[in-house]
Amino acid sequence: MAESSTKNKVMVAIDDSEFSEYALTWALKMLGSTFVDSELLIYTARTPVDISYFYVSSWGTAELIKELNEIENKAALDLLKKAKTTCSEYGITAEGIAEIGDPKVAICNAVEKLNVQLLIIGSHGRGALNRLA
Repeated sequence: MAESSTKNKVMVAIDDSEFSEYALTWALKMLGSTFVDSELLIYTARTPVDISYFYVSSWGTAELIKELNEIENKAALDLLKKAKTTCSEYGITAEGIAEIGDPKVAICNAVEKLNVQLLIIGSHGRGALNRLA
């Protein structure tokens, strides 16, 4: 039987929390040697900007949406850059992916779409009982 030349995919889903940073660092320390033979994806999903919270007249709405989206985009790219720098400190190259959407849904969709074999995600500091609630 011929060996498959495709690498396994490992995805670390991150946000700007300390728990996310811990999960990435933990994965690099504990699983770093397995990443050599795998493709490491750093993934972040940003919740779409909802301008319904703001009172906005029809004048300036398009500009406001554009500006808010640019801020969100920059934040996602900065987050990915920081995570990729952390990976490189462990001698590991990672690909960064940023998408817009509800993180719970977007992460699940990305795992399926990208054929990810292992997903690593932080706990957000909640214990087992709080996560059940």
